[in-house]
Amino acid sequence: MKTLSVLLLLIANVSGFAQTNQAVKQTALDQRVRAETAQFKGKVNLFAKNLDTGAMYELAGDERVSTASTIKIAVMVEAFARVSEGKAKWTDELVLTKEKKVGGSGILNEFGDGLHLTLRDAVTLMMIMSDNTATNLVIDVLTADAVNVRMASLGLNETRLMRRVFGGGESVEGKKEESKRFGLGRTTPHEMVTLIEKLERGEIISPAASKEMIELMKREQGANGIWREQWRLPKATKSGALDALRSNIGIIYHPRGRIVLAITCSEMPEVNWTVDNPALLLMSRLSEILIDGLGK
Repeated sequence: MKTLSVLLLLIANVSGFAQTNQAVKQTALDQRVRAETAQFKGKVNLFAKNLDTGAMYELAGDERVSTASTIKIAVMVEAFARVSEGKAKWTDELVLTKEKKVGGSGILNEFGDGLHLTLRDAVTLMMIMSDNTATNLVIDVLTADAVNVRMASLGLNETRLMRRVFGGGESVEGKKEESKRFGLGRTTPHEMVTLIEKLERGEIISPAASKEMIELMKREQGANGIWREQWRLPKATKSGALDALRSNIGIIYHPRGRIVLAITCSEMPEVNWTVDNPALLLMSRLSEILIDGLGK
């Protein structure tokens, strides 16, 4: 009995020490994150999770934020689901016309009218180059409302596509006056981390489809925010940008764990479209801090 009592006491002490140590690490991480964000001219929302340990950190991670182009992840999911259900084919043709060209990111608006693309081509351009014209071609096929129904079916009740890029094709959610301030889309950092976690765990549509979507995100061009210094390590990301906002979502495959991160920096007072935008630099620093603080 004495031996058993001593063993139970040791187990309790080890458990208590582990909890105390974790609390100390969390406090230290919070202090480092807040020290960085305090110097930033703007607002920061973030949520991060180490999928291998379950460790999490958030800074106003459940607040609603504008998505900018990161909502294209949700559009991608609906496209893959539609093909999986047999309601569309990757070989379905989409035709580029003068009326469908829009500005901003991408390259399709430089191509001649009448260009034929497949649905797969357009989804690839949407994710790798964040092509706005390609995005609208895809949304025209899927509809914004269908994207939102799909997100709701995944338990993501704050992640909503409002319309096509630069207007038109409004969803039911997008027509609400309270939704107009979000622009193209709305979400929370927490929900975006959940979405990436589901993809990484193979829980969206099928393990094969989930893996294919992650692989597509690994090929994003111009990833200048989170983990910009970790170019040697594999990572899957999607970024978004507006004059006063930068958003970054992704997962890095680090020796210290598969870490998923969603950050939105908004309300910036100055417009800066260079790769050294203060928000991008902040995202880079915070992503390194979060690896250190959440890593196993």
